[in-house]
Amino acid sequence: MNRTSVDHYLKEGCGRCPLGSTPDCKVHHWTAELEWLRAVVLQSELTEEVKWGVPCYTFQGGNVLIVSAFKDYCSINFFKGVLLVKSKGLLEKPGANSQASRVIRFTDLGVMQGMEADIKAAIHEAIEVERAGLKFKFKKNPEPMPEELETRLAEDPTLKSAFEALTPGRQRGYILHFSGAKQSKTRAARIEKCLGKILNGEGMNEKYGRRKK
Repeated sequence: MNRTSVDHYLKEGCGRCPLGSTPDCKVHHWTAELEWLRAVVLQSELTEEVKWGVPCYTFQGGNVLIVSAFKDYCSINFFKGVLLVKSKGLLEKPGANSQASRVIRFTDLGVMQGMEADIKAAIHEAIEVERAGLKFKFKKNPEPMPEELETRLAEDPTLKSAFEALTPGRQRGYILHFSGAKQSKTRAARIEKCLGKILNGEGMNEKYGRRKK
């Protein structure tokens, strides 16, 4: 199966943490919800791709949203969600330090189906924001992150969402750990080693947990 396909993602997971391709992979906890979200998104003008290991939907080459699974929920994350004025009441920040991105979290398929019209409206508004070429001016990151972490988060929106969704204490723990290395290559290596735990919503010293359903 093509590893760059959403079908592969739904079957095997994103493959970015040790739980990938196992029954404990986050994706497998939310298969029905993710398939439903995918079907809804595909009714729009968006183009389906896979970026950063997760389903990413674009419009005229611009990233509009990603659909992804976390330990306790699945979600739609809008890259420029802060600009979605009409859908403001539906969206929330992935984390306290989030700037442009906004997310809708889901934990129940029935509730999701009842929100279908609102979800479609948010997707439509996000497309119109991209069509209009609207931009968001980012403020300097309020956290004293090492440059290597800032770069890695900028390169990977899924990782950025996961990091921003961590508690402030967990974020600080990672930042201190990464910043403690004197050499850039060591800081980068520490970040890569912790990717799975961050994506799984866990702190640096926590073991991979299993979500019971």
